[in-house]
Amino acid sequence: MDSAAMRSREFELDFRDEATKTRTWGAALLSLAAALWVWCAVLLTTSYQADSEPDDKYPDDCESRLFTDRGTANEGELLGDYCAQERDWPEVLAVLGMSVPVSVAGGTLFAIGTVSRRISSYGQAIRELDKLADRPKA
Repeated sequence: MDSAAMRSREFELDFRDEATKTRTWGAALLSLAAALWVWCAVLLTTSYQADSEPDDKYPDDCESRLFTDRGTANEGELLGDYCAQERDWPEVLAVLGMSVPVSVAGGTLFAIGTVSRRISSYGQAIRELDKLADRPKA
C-alpha cells in the first residue's frame, strides 16, 4: 500500500471516529432531554406534601397537579392551601422549556454524526467498487 493510500485510510478512520463522537454527544443530550421529560412527568403526576410552616410536623397532603379534582391548580392558594405554592406551573414549564434546546441540540448532533458516518461508508464502498472495476480482467 502506498503512502497516499495510508494517509487516506488514516484520515478516513479519524473522520469516522469524530462522527462517532458527535453521535455519542447527541445521544447523551437526547438522554438528558428524556430525563427532563421524565422529571416534568413526575412533577405533574405524583402527589406530594407541603409544609404550612418551616419544619412542619404535619404537612398537608397534596394531589398531583395533573390529576387534581379542583378547578385550577391555583384555586387553593386563595383559600390558604399551601399545595399551590409548593409545586406551581412555572417550575414544570421551566423543566419542559429546558428540555427543548437540549433536545434540538441532541437530535442535531446525533443526525450529523450518523449521516457523516454513513457518507464515509458510502465513499469507501464506491472506492472499493472502483478498484474492482479497474482491475485487469484475466
